[in-house]
Amino acid sequence: MGAREAAERIERELLILTRHKEMRAPRGPRGGDPLDQSAYVLLTRLEIQGPMSIPDFVEAFGLAASTFTRQTSALLRNGLVERTLDPAGGVARKFRITEEGLRLLSEQREGIVTGLSTVVADWTPERLDRFIADLRQFNTDIERITGRPWPRGAGDSGH
Repeated sequence: MGAREAAERIERELLILTRHKEMRAPRGPRGGDPLDQSAYVLLTRLEIQGPMSIPDFVEAFGLAASTFTRQTSALLRNGLVERTLDPAGGVARKFRITEEGLRLLSEQREGIVTGLSTVVADWTPERLDRFIADLRQFNTDIERITGRPWPRGAGDSGH
């Protein structure tokens, strides 16, 4: 199989994977996740990296500043982040995750982990290790190509 055919098969599986939201435990007021996907990603990045400015988000994700202005405005309105002075003494204001943001992020992550645990419950340790290693390699290859590495959190040894 060539790279093109493999990429087509990977694309299809990734499409299907993103549809499996039903594996998450419903938590929100309408039975859905308490956070939308963009809020989940931004709050996770803030949790791992610490306070970030709009230019920091632009550099990390490669999207327009206006995208992050809209997203952080919604997070501010919902009390999930707060503005803070740059801890390094810069002039830019940074966004920091609040206790409420951490609570909702933790709640949603727990639902995701619970759903994933159900899926892989019967997998052997070897199969789990192989899958995790392959998925990590896939992600780090994308990060290398785009020049936008994702900081790994504590407890992610990266074997």
